[in-house]
Amino acid sequence: MELTVECQKRPEGSKPKALRRAGIIPATLYGHKGAESVALTVNAKTAETLLKKAAVNNSLIQVNIPDLPWSGKALLREVQTHPWKNSLYHISFFSVAAHDTIEVVVPLNLVGQAAGVKSGGVLERLITELKVECAPDRIPESIDVDISNLQIGENLHIHQLVLPEGITVKEDPEKTVLTIVAPASGVVEEEITEEPA
Repeated sequence: MELTVECQKRPEGSKPKALRRAGIIPATLYGHKGAESVALTVNAKTAETLLKKAAVNNSLIQVNIPDLPWSGKALLREVQTHPWKNSLYHISFFSVAAHDTIEVVVPLNLVGQAAGVKSGGVLERLITELKVECAPDRIPESIDVDISNLQIGENLHIHQLVLPEGITVKEDPEKTVLTIVAPASGVVEEEITEEPA
């Protein structure tokens, strides 16, 4: 899904509070010129629409800045919101044009029903997303994890995942993704039978 956002260069000396009151969200673009960053603004409604479709560190966005002029692909790097009002405060973009590979966070999507769950076990998820490295144009929306063969007492580790081509995991391969544990009901029954007579 192609996401596009148009930004303007932030006027020098402009106050973030005043911008937000005027329906404009402060933003920053990093990575397009080494360590240099550019202060930008985005229309608040445009930013809110973008955030409904984009995920931090996962969505590639076409950023257009007509008054620089600059345009290119960027990752949504950070979203800051007000601590209790939950209103949008600031967003950051990271240009990927000059990078062969980038680090992104990809959600794990469980596929099927584990055999161990069908026979009464309980699925415990320990990891719901994975940090990976890949080319900017190869970012997967999610990684499918087939769990249908897992039995009670079995674990699934990162190194057992089937990854799309060109994806390298940036986490400990021995980390447990999920486990199928035995149902806890047996423990309760034992406790009941051990009551003093």
